[in-house]
Amino acid sequence: MYQRILVPIDGSSTSSHGLDEAIRLAKVTQGRLRLMHVIDELSFALAMDAYSGYTGDWLAQLRAAGSKLLEEARAKATAAGVEAECLLCDTFRGAVAERVVSDAAAWPADLIVLGTHGRRGLGRMVMGSSAELILRHATVPVLLIRAPEVQAKAEAARFTLPSGLVANQ
Repeated sequence: MYQRILVPIDGSSTSSHGLDEAIRLAKVTQGRLRLMHVIDELSFALAMDAYSGYTGDWLAQLRAAGSKLLEEARAKATAAGVEAECLLCDTFRGAVAERVVSDAAAWPADLIVLGTHGRRGLGRMVMGSSAELILRHATVPVLLIRAPEVQAKAEAARFTLPSGLVANQ
């Protein structure tokens, strides 16, 4: 049964639900987790907008935040008695879904567990659905964990496009 479980995380509450389910599953199967965080062009662009007044190294900030996120997730798994390793992908080689699918094959994973935001409308059109792409292209089973509807709606309401304020100054 699922001994090697790949868990992409992005810091959202939905991602946290996916992690919780992966930990429960790994406990039952006595499996191990590979926690993965991907910094891609979109996250970099959104960070640039979020820190538009910041003149430092954005990539270093994203790496630090990603590393912290992974270490917190590893600590959560370890506290539950589940072995976990961390992988931070920050080379901008492909979209999140491509990186997850390729790592699942290379590691090799028995299962991918991830939270899905359940985006609809404009959010889905603009941001796309990494979960959907992973589900379509993965060569291993994929377990999608959906956030409670109230949380999904709250996160969708916070979706905004980068304002481009830096470019306009």
